[in-house]
Amino acid sequence: MNQSVALLVGVLVLAAVARAEPVAELAAKPAVRSALEALRLAEPETIREQIALCEIPAPPFGEAKRAERYRELLAAAGLDHVRIDAIGNVIGEHAGSGHGPVLVLAAHLDTVFPAGTDVNVGRTGAVLKGPGIGDDCRGLAVILAVARTLARTPVTTHGSVIIVADVGEEGIGNLRGVRHLVTTELKSRPAHFISVDADGYDLVNQEIGSNRYRVTYKGPGGHSYWAFGLPSAIHALGRAIDKIARFKVPEHPRTTFTVGRVEGGTSVNSIAASAWMEVDLRSEDAAELGRLDAMLHSAVASALAEENAFWSSEQKLNVDVESIGVRPVGRQAPRAPIVVTALAADAALGLASHVTSSSTDAGFPVSLGIEAIAIGAGGRWLGMHSLEERFDTTDSYLGTQRAFLITLALAGIE
Repeated sequence: MNQSVALLVGVLVLAAVARAEPVAELAAKPAVRSALEALRLAEPETIREQIALCEIPAPPFGEAKRAERYRELLAAAGLDHVRIDAIGNVIGEHAGSGHGPVLVLAAHLDTVFPAGTDVNVGRTGAVLKGPGIGDDCRGLAVILAVARTLARTPVTTHGSVIIVADVGEEGIGNLRGVRHLVTTELKSRPAHFISVDADGYDLVNQEIGSNRYRVTYKGPGGHSYWAFGLPSAIHALGRAIDKIARFKVPEHPRTTFTVGRVEGGTSVNSIAASAWMEVDLRSEDAAELGRLDAMLHSAVASALAEENAFWSSEQKLNVDVESIGVRPVGRQAPRAPIVVTALAADAALGLASHVTSSSTDAGFPVSLGIEAIAIGAGGRWLGMHSLEERFDTTDSYLGTQRAFLITLALAGIE
């Protein structure tokens, strides 16, 4: 562990100790103990909902069918003002006494998998298998269980709790759901925002920034034999990819890049008139992300110049670089109440917190100064973003209890 990480962990631990006693007292209250036990007993139902929701397709920009089912479930759970907003988010409200801060508890509807993907879920013992079964069907099931328990338990929260199943978290969705929620749908910004979208007992207080681009090379195109000598969009794209693959980035702060998708050309016997790639750049540090961004633009321009210069043709390629997603770098202050409360809740439940970084819906609220984190929902994710995605349900009820106790601790109870 390097010194900066050790210092951060030390600060978090000290802050959590200061907060632990009130949260432990909250967890010991008879009504809260009863609700936590009810969540443990209801975990098989939570898992059934996780499977059922996952078997409703929700590809990028195609979340409507899953959203409608989730709206029905929130309404049946007893929430107020259940609705689907203008951008597709499903929203329900658990009203508090009005004496406390508003908390948003969110999970995302969409998956990374395209339309037509087989989304049936299989089960072998404690392990579920299916695209999106962890990311984020688990989060959806957990916040639904929290909503039901808030409605059923004889506990009145000081603050209102807004339950949200949002769209557009994955891929080029560019956090459109949470952006709309925070800036448009909610009349006043919430004091706290929790995204239930992480593995096990992760506590994400560092949001990884990302810049995403679609880079398109365009040119005249032509017959592979009779028009030979024209610059090729695919050749230019290949030159650019080769340059990107050679980027050198630091391990600390963690900085990454990938060319995620490519497409182009007309046929095997044509000089490509068009070819594009989608590129993902990420870093925990804004300055490093900026440096990587500059490297990408330089590589794209250099590849264009090289392909055009290689051929003597007067017809040239051009390139278009389109931004398709920006996620801000953000860090939630170690002593922020939302962070120390989450750690204290983990301590009250006997859980070992894993403080980490990720890229989640919480990043946008953090950029606006809202206290926001992402938390794991128990169990264990395996093979995330692959067709082999799995979720180990062993003791997963602890994640449901965790989300509920953090919610009560932040909202406060009468």
